[in-house]
Amino acid sequence: MNATRKAMPAAESESLTVPAKVDALPQCTEFVIAHAVEAGFMPSRLCDIELVVEEVVTNICRHGYNDQPGQLELRCRRVDTQRLLLEFIDCGRPFDILATRPPDLTVGLDEREVGGLGVPLIRAMVDEASYRREGNRNILQLVVRADR
Repeated sequence: MNATRKAMPAAESESLTVPAKVDALPQCTEFVIAHAVEAGFMPSRLCDIELVVEEVVTNICRHGYNDQPGQLELRCRRVDTQRLLLEFIDCGRPFDILATRPPDLTVGLDEREVGGLGVPLIRAMVDEASYRREGNRNILQLVVRADR
């Protein structure tokens, strides 16, 4: 698998670029977890962060690129002693994760569409989130706190 990891000029920021394939999940989670451990995040919070990374990367691969070739850049930076900024950058289809409606959980399982629970899960586990489209790039920024 082709992956590049490089230090970024911004304060304590690094990036990882991988093919936008679900096979890249272990590299992405290891990259972010290493930063979270270094920042002093508790094990329970590491599990939350790992789940968030898995959901976002899977959504980018499956829905942004429709399982077609592409790249994903993941940036990680300490905002301060308690917060980590995760930035997911891809050139897949535009998708504002923050504009999606949560699924109706009052409807029976047999009447509900499959999927749709990943985005609410992401929202519940992060402390701040923003999305923007710059040219042909999706940029999703998520901030996670260590003390949550």
